[in-house]
Amino acid sequence: MTLGYHIYDSCSDPRKAIKNVLQMLSGPGATVPNYSCRQNWRLAGFIGDQSSTTTLPISLLLAAYSYPVISYGATDLLLGDRNYFPHFFRTIQNDYQIFHNLCKLLKHFGWNWIGIITSSNESGERESTLLTRFLTYYQICIAFIIPNTVKTSLNTFAGYEVINTFSVKVIILCGTYHDLVFEPALGKWLHNVTMILTPSWELNIVLIEKYPEIFNGSLTLGAFSKHSRTLKHFIDGFYPLNYPEDTVLENLWMTEYHCASGKKAKDRVFENIYAISLHNCTGRERMKDTWNYQHDKIFDPVFNAVFFMVNALHLIHNTQVNRSRTDSSYRFQVRHALKHLNLFGNLIFSVYGEIEQVYQIHNHVIVNKTLFSNIVGYVSPEISDTPDMPNFYINESLIKWKTINNEIPKAQCTKSCEPGSRKVAGKSIYYCCYECIQCSEGEISNKSDNEKCERCPVHEWPNENKTLCVPKLIEFLSYSDDVISVIILSGSMLLLTLTAVVLGIFIMYQDTPIVRANNKNLSFVLLVSIMLSFLCVFLFLGRPVDITCMLRQISAGILLSVSISSLLAKTIMVCIAFKATKPGSVWRRWTGVKLPNSVLLICSSVQVVLCMSWVTLSPPFQELDTHSYKEKTVVQCNEGSDLWFYSVLGYMGILAAISFIIAFLVRTLPDSFNEAKYITFSMLVFCSVWIAMIPAYLSTKGKYMVAVEIFAILTSNAGLLGCIFIHKCYIILLKPELNTRKHLLEPKNTVSHQ
Repeated sequence: MTLGYHIYDSCSDPRKAIKNVLQMLSGPGATVPNYSCRQNWRLAGFIGDQSSTTTLPISLLLAAYSYPVISYGATDLLLGDRNYFPHFFRTIQNDYQIFHNLCKLLKHFGWNWIGIITSSNESGERESTLLTRFLTYYQICIAFIIPNTVKTSLNTFAGYEVINTFSVKVIILCGTYHDLVFEPALGKWLHNVTMILTPSWELNIVLIEKYPEIFNGSLTLGAFSKHSRTLKHFIDGFYPLNYPEDTVLENLWMTEYHCASGKKAKDRVFENIYAISLHNCTGRERMKDTWNYQHDKIFDPVFNAVFFMVNALHLIHNTQVNRSRTDSSYRFQVRHALKHLNLFGNLIFSVYGEIEQVYQIHNHVIVNKTLFSNIVGYVSPEISDTPDMPNFYINESLIKWKTINNEIPKAQCTKSCEPGSRKVAGKSIYYCCYECIQCSEGEISNKSDNEKCERCPVHEWPNENKTLCVPKLIEFLSYSDDVISVIILSGSMLLLTLTAVVLGIFIMYQDTPIVRANNKNLSFVLLVSIMLSFLCVFLFLGRPVDITCMLRQISAGILLSVSISSLLAKTIMVCIAFKATKPGSVWRRWTGVKLPNSVLLICSSVQVVLCMSWVTLSPPFQELDTHSYKEKTVVQCNEGSDLWFYSVLGYMGILAAISFIIAFLVRTLPDSFNEAKYITFSMLVFCSVWIAMIPAYLSTKGKYMVAVEIFAILTSNAGLLGCIFIHKCYIILLKPELNTRKHLLEPKNTVSHQ
């Protein structure tokens, strides 16, 4: 049974020719509509021409009679419309899929500035229009579209001017290749231009070899051939001597080899139509000897088309048992079989009547006028995209380019924007001709030609080149990695040691008059609280956590309040002691130890209550400050509530102010039992330090804010230690003759004692 045939007729009676075809397909009795005359009608069971000028009318004709059609080359998208062509099948994908794969190839190499040369006919116009839509969607600019055919060949100098003006390095060819020619002189101007060919050019080896300077190093999307050996073996033995009854083979030999058929009427028709002279042949001529098959290129969609039809017919004949079949039922069975056939495990027609095709990427290299086509990659359907089998793969190391040192051509309107920058619209009307600017602060771009930069997460910051987000530097006042910490630790330990020495001296000389003069117990409490204040500085160092954030504030607040309360109690006792010296004074009853202890306890308890309420209701906690500095994250303590923080600080200031006022008022009393002058100086130092600390604290950030608070604690306590105790230690150790009761009772002693 003949599976495919071509019938040509002159325009004298096209309807008769069409009727003959339909009768051959389905038997006698077919009614043919009145179609207009077309030159060289071509009808085929397998339609291979890509031009819609031929395929669509034939498909419409066959669709009118519900004939199943299998095409191996028609790519028009309209043929996939099942409303108009419900029985049209093809073993190649439509133009949408082809151009989609072509754009993926261009995007892979970063090409966005290309030219198009197309045949000047309906096919070229349709393909170039559709290709333009796809290139625009993929943001690939078209520098020019040049139509070129046999009748209107591309002017050599005009073509050079166009290509040279736009500096195009990649050109796509589309349309029908048998209508497209190149002037030989154009080759020297295209010698550094890479040509990209669509699948319709895959078998046109002769044209590629004819222009080696143009097509050397070109890339082609070609159908994946997995049946080449099987079909090649068949073609090698396919000649008239082996198939004497095959009229299709006879017609092919008449057109290819100009062999006479022996039928005078038929020979005369062929000689008139094709303007050839026929002669007798041996019948042993081989198809592979013709220029169409000299490279043994086997187009897989052709094999699939034949194989589907053969299997469909084979299935129908095997399932029919002595049943008469009508024309319509037979056509229905063929359509049904084609729709449900599944060959080779995964080959099946889709709902649009297409087979999802895998395309190989071929690199054409011409050496000594010999063509070598190397497979350098493949493009498969989108649904096959898996880690093991991606839908796009290319091995760039296998490609031979035209460029020096075999570098990938730079088909770009402007230089790519390097990582760390982004594209902005330039002055050109082409959106591919852009300018590059650096990413803004806090943003990165890790790819070339990014349209926008990405902002780094809050805990990260761009590296120097703005190509990668790196973790921000973590900042806090550490124990050893900071010069400020070393100074603070050294100063704290020195003052702590000095306070411990003073406390030891006072304990050793606690029975001497200068120690007992103004309540030695309050002096001991004051020294211990100062010493603990120096120790609490360690809570401010190191990476803060929730517990240290709570302890550092309440410990500093309570210890400083105890120190000030001790001084307030001392000041009050100085005032009461002098008032009690008058005969019959009521202040004598307050001269014991109960009053100073009560003042110390009550004033300190208020601060303890404030601190405990603060910790209970809104405790300080650790937080990460990512906004104060752009390139680093500060690990700091959030006070939880500014109201409580300033309440504790304000209460401590009130105690200091009261103590300062009372000490200032009693500073002029006789000196023997009066240390109010030294308390006045100490409170003046204390208040000055903390008043200056507040604006400094509020104006600094990060670890420097913590350092300001530590400095205030150390300085204020050092002021208390120096003003209250240093001069007493000087008398105890160096002037023991002044540390006597007799000396302290002298009314006009110019030295103050404690």
